[in-house]
Amino acid sequence: MIYVILIYEFLKIGLFSIGGGLATLPFLYQAADRYPWFTHEMLTDMIAISQSTPGPIGLNMATYAGYTAAGAAGGVLASLAIVTPSLIIVSCLVKALDKFKENALVKAAFYGVRPAVTALIASAAFGIVRLTLLDLSGFADTRSLADLFNYRRLALFAGLFYLMRKYNRHPAFYIGAGALAGVLLKL
Repeated sequence: MIYVILIYEFLKIGLFSIGGGLATLPFLYQAADRYPWFTHEMLTDMIAISQSTPGPIGLNMATYAGYTAAGAAGGVLASLAIVTPSLIIVSCLVKALDKFKENALVKAAFYGVRPAVTALIASAAFGIVRLTLLDLSGFADTRSLADLFNYRRLALFAGLFYLMRKYNRHPAFYIGAGALAGVLLKL
């Protein structure tokens, strides 16, 4: 039964997450709420790892969740399930797009999908900010705005953001610096 659930959930994620890896995040957060395969914190860690390794976030998370839920077979099934809708849809679209690429309805459909993809990515970004920079439990306890932010993480974020804007270094440098700072500061 676990295999059927894995295939169903990751087929659904693969089918509805138009726009790439970050667009899968709202669906992955919902899966974390429903199943014990991974937590929101684990998902945030996976996002950080996925940004420094090859492969889309959704595929990495599907493999991890599948492996956690049902071993190697679960990892393979969840991975196949999340990429199958895209493979089928893209294969069909490539043939049809050449034929209809100048059609006004097709152009309008692609133009209309953009706001939905933007909303999915914005939702994912807010989820990451909420988990990493905000301390909602501390704020809930005290109702003081001073307890709303995780100031150490916020300072690290601001410092790295400033350095990225000031110095044009390879992103791997900033990823490594953030990881090192996180380990040393126990963030």
